[in-house]
Amino acid sequence: MNKKCQPLFAGLTLLLLSGCTVFPGSHISTTDKHAVDQEQQEGEEKFSEEVNVYALTPQQVAKYQTAKTSAQANPELEALIAKYEYRVGPGDILNVTIWDHPELTIPAGSYRSSSESGNWVHADGTIFYPYIGTVKVEGKTVREIRTIVSNKLKRFIESPQVDVNVAAFRSKKTYVTGEVTQPGQQPITNIPLTLLDAVNRSGGLAENADWRNVTLTRNGKEETLSLYALMQRGDLTQNRLLQPGDIIHVPRNDTQKVFVMGEVANPQLLKMDRSGMSLTEALSSVGGINELAADATGVFVIRSSNKKQESMADIYQLNIKDASALIIGTEFDLKPYDIVYVTAAPITRWNRLIMQLMPTISGFNELTEGALRVKTWP
Repeated sequence: MNKKCQPLFAGLTLLLLSGCTVFPGSHISTTDKHAVDQEQQEGEEKFSEEVNVYALTPQQVAKYQTAKTSAQANPELEALIAKYEYRVGPGDILNVTIWDHPELTIPAGSYRSSSESGNWVHADGTIFYPYIGTVKVEGKTVREIRTIVSNKLKRFIESPQVDVNVAAFRSKKTYVTGEVTQPGQQPITNIPLTLLDAVNRSGGLAENADWRNVTLTRNGKEETLSLYALMQRGDLTQNRLLQPGDIIHVPRNDTQKVFVMGEVANPQLLKMDRSGMSLTEALSSVGGINELAADATGVFVIRSSNKKQESMADIYQLNIKDASALIIGTEFDLKPYDIVYVTAAPITRWNRLIMQLMPTISGFNELTEGALRVKTWP
């Protein structure tokens, strides 16, 4: 080796031995992070480190699984539906029938519909009816209105046979917005309207609907419900009896995405479908790990911590040196904005460093050889 090159190689060797910062590209190392073992996961100790690392093993993966929903009844909802009665409001049209007295029932003729010839509930919550005048009906059921009208008519008709029904429901509405086929308002009628009914009447979910995070806003308070649990798993506790003014919003699934990076065949952003996504599904969607460059022991899932005061992020590490470990990956469900990162093998990082150094070494050799030629020129 040329004597003038020896100082260069000596300097490079010293630089490499001084640390790993010269290696190009990103890398995840667990040496400067807190590895959490089984006893510590149970909360016996608190950690001040900003990042915790959890190993995905057959014994531990069950602790990180998302709680599975199952089919169950909703007795509270059933009780509300059983005693449900519609209460009349302004804008509704009532149809009042007095048997054996057609002149009171259809004073304008028999060729008009009930909604046209019925009694419109005014803004003050009253209707007008012949003989008895103004009747307050707002907030009352049809049975209560029937009793009121019957008692008032007794002064003019002997034993009046009165029937009252709602010809048009116009006073009470609920609203369905967001990713449904036909967003808009749904009338509240004498038939109980549930969350599931309202979504179905709106044409069902659109293609880009996030059915796990549906919101129900009532009196300024927001509740998050899962149509996935309701429709796919039969969890009726996610259903609700709707009330006037309720707003159902089905958001887009734009936030349902994960990032796959590092030594994989095709790093990219993946959008989770309605059934969710496991770690193994994410890896297969990008063509798997790069078998020539990846460190199979370093498949990481980086997740923002829910306890920011204790740690910044939680990292879950899967060792797939044995490919059968991918079965563990199928049991680990990803969450929105998770980062799946496959780190590079040490030899890959070394080769990249050498590739970056080669142009410098070649250029130095060319300068040295040129200088020698000039010096030895006769």
